[in-house]
Parts: sequence; structure tokens; C-alpha cells
Amino acid sequence: MILTTTPSIEGHHITSYLGIITGEAIMGANIMRDLFASITDIIGGRSGAYEEKLQDARSVALKELEERAARIGANAVVGIDLDYEVVGQNGSMLMVSASGTAVRVE
Repeated sequence: MILTTTPSIEGHHITSYLGIITGEAIMGANIMRDLFASITDIIGGRSGAYEEKLQDARSVALKELEERAARIGANAVVGIDLDYEVVGQNGSMLMVSASGTAVRVE
């Protein structure tokens, strides 16, 4: 499965467009991670705990996108867009959504 943010794939010809698909991931943050992240925010630097959570959510969303594409017969997804949102009570959850166009390529 080829996943790309570009509208085409160099060296491949799109033979059919199968539709827009999405993959989502919502990850909760725990109180200890929040505490360490706020300390990092105060003293400066990067929050490794949140970066790891963000990477996990992005991976889950892209994996879900890939699985949905395969179920409808696609062998690639083009034009992928990733969106990030903070949701839930007091912004306690991170949502990552990935959307793109499922296609067949040769």
C-alpha cells in the first residue's frame, strides 16, 4: 500500500478512484503526563511524553486509513491530509484524523 500526501505517485498511473477515506485516533492523556508536560512548559524544552503520544496517534490514524483503503480494493492512498485537534473535557484528549483518496495504481 502506497500512502502519500501528493496527488499522484511518480512512476505509477492511477487507474481508478475509489473514494475519500478517513482514519481517526483519539488518545487520552493521563495526569502524570500532564504534570510533567506542564513542568516542561514552565522550564522550557520539548515534551517527550506528548511527542510520543502524538506519534502513536498519527500511526494509528494512518494504519486505520490503510486498512480501510485495502478493504475497498485500493493499493494506494493519495492526497493524504493529517489534522490534529485537542478534544474532550479540558482538552484531555488528542485526536488525529487522516483523510485521503483511495485509488488503484499500476
